[in-house]
Amino acid sequence: MQVALDKQASSIVLFDVRKICSYTDYIVLCNGESTPQLEAIQREIAKVSKEEGIRPRIEGTSESGWILLDLAEVIVHVFFPAEREYYQLDALWEEAQTLVKIQ
Repeated sequence: MQVALDKQASSIVLFDVRKICSYTDYIVLCNGESTPQLEAIQREIAKVSKEEGIRPRIEGTSESGWILLDLAEVIVHVFFPAEREYYQLDALWEEAQTLVKIQ
């Protein structure tokens, strides 16, 4: 999450989904305001993950407004605000414990 904050991501939420999800432990949702910002957030998360020995699987593009980084125990979604509102992943994980919420 600090990596996303360092790249000026907004509306960051960290969910603990261990009790309700079998394929990951944590979900992070965050927003970026432009194509270059989404790319910067994605690149920095991938870079730090690789430095820690985790090879992220990346899906989506900044042009689509939604990038997903699968880090095994953590899945990070980086959105444009409109796409995040449309897909409503915050509501999907409402039963999970919210560990951090930064507007």
